[in-house]
Amino acid sequence: MPKPLTFIDAFAGCGGLSLGLMQAGLTGRFAVEHDSFAFATLKANLLAKQAPFKYSWPRWLPKEPLGIATLLSDYSEQLAALSGSIDVLVGGPPCQGFSMAGRRQHDDPRNQLFAQYLRLVEIVRPKIVLIENVRGFTMDFAVGENVTNYAAALKEVLSDDYEVHERLLDLSQFGVPQARTRYFVIAVHVSVTTADPFVLLESRIPSFLRSLGISAPVSSSNAISDLEVSRCGTEPSKDTKGFDQIAYGQPLTRYQKLMNTGVTPSDLRLARHAEDIAQRFQEIINISHAEGRLNISISNEVRERFGLKKKALRVLDPDRPSPTITSMPDDLLHYSEPRTLTVRENARLQSFPDWYSFQGKYTTGGHLRKKEVPRFTQVANAVPPLVARAIGEMLVALMAEATKAPAFRSEQSGLQRVHKDAEVFAEA
Repeated sequence: MPKPLTFIDAFAGCGGLSLGLMQAGLTGRFAVEHDSFAFATLKANLLAKQAPFKYSWPRWLPKEPLGIATLLSDYSEQLAALSGSIDVLVGGPPCQGFSMAGRRQHDDPRNQLFAQYLRLVEIVRPKIVLIENVRGFTMDFAVGENVTNYAAALKEVLSDDYEVHERLLDLSQFGVPQARTRYFVIAVHVSVTTADPFVLLESRIPSFLRSLGISAPVSSSNAISDLEVSRCGTEPSKDTKGFDQIAYGQPLTRYQKLMNTGVTPSDLRLARHAEDIAQRFQEIINISHAEGRLNISISNEVRERFGLKKKALRVLDPDRPSPTITSMPDDLLHYSEPRTLTVRENARLQSFPDWYSFQGKYTTGGHLRKKEVPRFTQVANAVPPLVARAIGEMLVALMAEATKAPAFRSEQSGLQRVHKDAEVFAEA
């Protein structure tokens, strides 16, 4: 019986990538996440004694929020001792500076965390590097008179020791009920294999979906119809006084059964919409259905009619995957009920199982938006676990095939250059 592949999750967020890889049979050594809310979610789900999946956490690392810079400075000896023993280093460094949803900023300090990620690559020397980010990461940025492309720079840094493969993936093809396109890099050490992992990944999608008992695409109603208030009713919120929540019944579809597994979901708290707001929402829902304008922003005419400044407001199409989930809970209206979605409904659209609970504030605002990662943001920023699971199963198959070839050699040839390039990259 081969040993499970091991991984470290840098910039782990609330744990979507880690969870999916663990579901695929990989062993998580530890995760790096600086935000206290997101780390609380990790701890509640992937470090608890009763957790179905959990990290094999090292004794030398505290189970607390930690930034990657602190990890590199305070635990350099322990990281060096891991050199060559970790199969996969994964991470989704903060994407706000690259996101198409807002103004892309090349000088956003969160972008500079890529240099620290590359430093971690140099120290740990994993067999595989897996990176996920938004589509905007592949765009050119004007920096003075020069043009910088972070994706191209990343590939150049890694290419000395790794075969670097990249792909924009539509995540709905993996059964995620969301039309979400993300940029992935899978860099495989040259001594392991030169095979394109994305070709293998895409060839395995049909069997992956069959193993789960679902087919793709999964529509919004297929994912969340068992959470309709009109079907379930409401009850007082179990975690927030003064709020109501959905009184859950039972799953109705194959996807819902895959997500639920017989548990009572958490994070069902409903927003408190004033009566006039709910009435406005219902009119917008009716108009959007009548005009066939679902999953896309409401028209200028509708915005003017209701005096709305918000341009991103959309109504879910019940018959198609949802648009990309964002951290703003009022960006998306339910397909039939005059309300925004709950954290749990967003989590369903991101393919988080119902037993996975979220911690911390529900929302935040103002200057705290760059400092805190509340529940809605945790869910929106996550890698959907179903996608991570599919990638994890592919990596297991890839490495199993590679073991038939000469054993992996953790050579240092070009890795000495990685740190130097990382410093240049940080200054880009």
